[in-house]
Amino acid sequence: MSYIQPSTDRARPIRRMRLMGARFAAVTELDAASAIVDAAVASRGYWIITANLDHLRRYRSEPMARQLIDEADLIVADGTPLIWASRLAGTPLPRRVAGSNMIWSISRSASHRGASVFLLGGNPGAAEQAAQVLSHYFPGLKIAGTLCPPMGFEKEERELDRIQRQVREAAPMIVFVGLPFPKQELLIRRLRQLLPHTSFIGVGISFSFVAGEVSRAPEWTHALGLEWFYRLLQEPRRLVRRYVINGLPFAFVLFASAIRHRLCADDKHDSWGWDKVDTSSF
Repeated sequence: MSYIQPSTDRARPIRRMRLMGARFAAVTELDAASAIVDAAVASRGYWIITANLDHLRRYRSEPMARQLIDEADLIVADGTPLIWASRLAGTPLPRRVAGSNMIWSISRSASHRGASVFLLGGNPGAAEQAAQVLSHYFPGLKIAGTLCPPMGFEKEERELDRIQRQVREAAPMIVFVGLPFPKQELLIRRLRQLLPHTSFIGVGISFSFVAGEVSRAPEWTHALGLEWFYRLLQEPRRLVRRYVINGLPFAFVLFASAIRHRLCADDKHDSWGWDKVDTSSF
């Protein structure tokens, strides 16, 4: 089995399991928050991806998505269908670890331990507003800076240089990146080359949630795996392809693969199950 070695603040190792080839960590939200803040305080550099069903679909079909996800230090399951699939396969992940929750738990821990944070991305004004909200709830939180890149920034080398310069000058210990996948992961990969001791996590639309621009799905939808439907009602034009055209068919493929893995004793392969290779550590 593959274990994430604990830091001096942690009492137990954490297992990894493969879900259709992608290595997910069997962690709770507290585990993941502790991992990134521990790394930030120790200046080790760290990268967490909160992967949902769409991440896994693209992992299976797009070489770039696979490469990015495999490069991260910690992959957590940000999607109820992934948790269901792990249970169907007989290798259950403990629970969903959502990026929209992680921004709160990491900020809380960072405020207690003196780790500065930078908010990068989001809709115009969302990062600034989210920073104010987080500072209100966690008075000791150090905000190193905020930045909202313009639309199409990833195609402009001058704009990318400006982003790199501004983040480097702020010298944050943790960077929240609020952009779509894989745009945020490509930017994180680029920034890590300049800031190897900084920790990064992609949080998608979370700045808008924290700022109150977009309402989060009710808690009852999370347990039923219906958060996607609530989001679809909010932004149907943008999300119908991701959730309905691509997501639902892939969910059936995922569940069928999980059941097949569990039922076919002679079909044990590297795409499913607890990882037997020790490949990473804190």
